[in-house]
Amino acid sequence: MIRKLKSGEYRLYSRKKDPKTDKRRNLGTFSSLEAAQKHEREVQYFKKH
Repeated sequence: MIRKLKSGEYRLYSRKKDPKTDKRRNLGTFSSLEAAQKHEREVQYFKKH
């Protein structure tokens, strides 16, 4: 899940909430939406391989 920050950067969050903190885990901050989407695809690929 990608959200745009006030600074103009994009942050990638995990899809599920962390049971301990009840928040989504930060998976990285990127300067462009394309970079965040690319990393999200890499994360999803890694989870299945």
